[in-house]
Amino acid sequence: MDICSACGTGIREYRIYMASATQTPTTERAHEDFAALLDETLGRDTGFDGSVVTGRVVRLTDEFAIVDVGLKSEGRVSLKEFGPVGVAPDVKPGDVVELYVERYEDRDGSIVLSREKARREEAWTALERAFANNQRVNGTIYGRVKGGFTVDLGGAMAFLPGSQVDIRPVRDVGPLMGQPQPFQILKMDRARGNIVVSRRAVLEETRAEQRSELIQGLKEGMILDGVVKNITDYGAFVDLGGVDGLLHVTDIAWKRINHPSEALQIGQPVRVQVIRFNPDTQRISLGMKQLEADPWENVAIKYPAGARFTGRVTNITDYGAFVELEPGVEGLVHVSEMSWTKKNVHPGKIVATSQEVDVMVLDVDSSKRRISLGLKQVQRNPWEQFEEEHKVGSIIEGEIRNITEFGLFVGLSADIDGMVHMSDLSWDEPGEAAMAHYEKGQVVKAKVLDVDPEKERISLGIKQLQEDPAADTLSRVQKGAVVTCVVTAVQSNGIEVKVDDVLTGFIRRAELARDKAEQRPERFAVGEKVDAKVVSVDRASRKLALTIRGREVEEDKAAINEYGSSDSGASLGDILGAAIRRRNTDA
Repeated sequence: MDICSACGTGIREYRIYMASATQTPTTERAHEDFAALLDETLGRDTGFDGSVVTGRVVRLTDEFAIVDVGLKSEGRVSLKEFGPVGVAPDVKPGDVVELYVERYEDRDGSIVLSREKARREEAWTALERAFANNQRVNGTIYGRVKGGFTVDLGGAMAFLPGSQVDIRPVRDVGPLMGQPQPFQILKMDRARGNIVVSRRAVLEETRAEQRSELIQGLKEGMILDGVVKNITDYGAFVDLGGVDGLLHVTDIAWKRINHPSEALQIGQPVRVQVIRFNPDTQRISLGMKQLEADPWENVAIKYPAGARFTGRVTNITDYGAFVELEPGVEGLVHVSEMSWTKKNVHPGKIVATSQEVDVMVLDVDSSKRRISLGLKQVQRNPWEQFEEEHKVGSIIEGEIRNITEFGLFVGLSADIDGMVHMSDLSWDEPGEAAMAHYEKGQVVKAKVLDVDPEKERISLGIKQLQEDPAADTLSRVQKGAVVTCVVTAVQSNGIEVKVDDVLTGFIRRAELARDKAEQRPERFAVGEKVDAKVVSVDRASRKLALTIRGREVEEDKAAINEYGSSDSGASLGDILGAAIRRRNTDA
């Protein structure tokens, strides 16, 4: 059998022949030595392993495509390499394909070929050429790995770092997956099989060209078409074709929008107007609502003060609630205008977001785009209603809801209370002592003394349910009258007295006597009766201010007028003595 030293034809047949022959131990060793010598002479590497060759498909089997590559025998390629899983392979007899020689000869003597590796080798060659010339390459993002993504560059796999996906951080990469797009090769190492690419570099280069062209003709007021590129809490970035502009959340619509995602989504086409443009910083501010009619025009005519409307609560704050009267027109209901009776309560406990409410327009300021609304004004004032239903002097009954240091609060309805001051509890007892007879939750009757809707106050009285025992005495006691008092207490600064057991009075130390030496409280005793002159009368508190000194001075003047004169030369003692003797003689 001839052996071709150029291509190795006949080596396989020779080895099969030698293995099948009957051998003795001696001849077997000789054959092994000959095989080793043959391998050493010809070499196991024929020079085809790892190379790319061109072949023609001869026929197809269930699993392989048989290909003639012009060597000593035909090679085979798995059909899976000619199409995705589940799809019929895109190959037929007669097709010419490039293949990678994985092994020149396997254990069966067949040539093992790979279509996938051929594509990869071909791709690497093209990529190296593109990398050397700083050219862009096309690829498809198909997977996610730690720190970035994997990209298919026509058979060669590359790594796309997360920071190189876009110019700005991208929250959702889903729309970019599976889409053919250009990339820039940043680094590649064929020995290690590493390729690093960037999509951001391509975008920056493209945007720079488009930005320069667009900015040259950009002016405020221009209307442009764009695509929502990114959404943040404060607005959305719109791609105008190479240049990004900021569409602030307050410029998306005339109505209130809490978050841009309520009106926009990534990839949505929008029409915007250039509101502001700074050529130095190249910052562009955009607006959408400016392309619509301003709902605040003629708002003062549409919503006059005093008119009632129905609106929807859009936002609740600590100081009130915003109510939408129509899309783009909102008014504020201040917390003080929310309820007649609920004071110092958070607005969220009175209304809820999205709730439909009836409101009254209180004030409109078109220049400041403000409307003041009232919620309580569409309801009846409970104090005015109480005043209409309960006149002063009428009797009411209620439960004591609270007891304070100055009186009782009695519930008159579900929302309002009336107050009984401690001075209106009893005619006889002091306020503190009278309050001791009452407790929270007790039901009492009271008389309406006064109603003040503006101050939201209702005054009640319990003692007024009975006649004032001092009424007769008060009708008789006038300023300047002399009354007989009974001393009830002696103090360092004066004495307390009582008149007819119903009126209390006080005589100050300086008013105890005409003579200063006699102005001593201790010379009076509890229970002693004294005559005093009324200085003033406080009918509300039923108290008198009295004076003994004034009474004595008045009596002296009367005696002088009756029994003598100031120029007669007689002393006051002589005059009083004569008056006393005359009185005794008359008696």
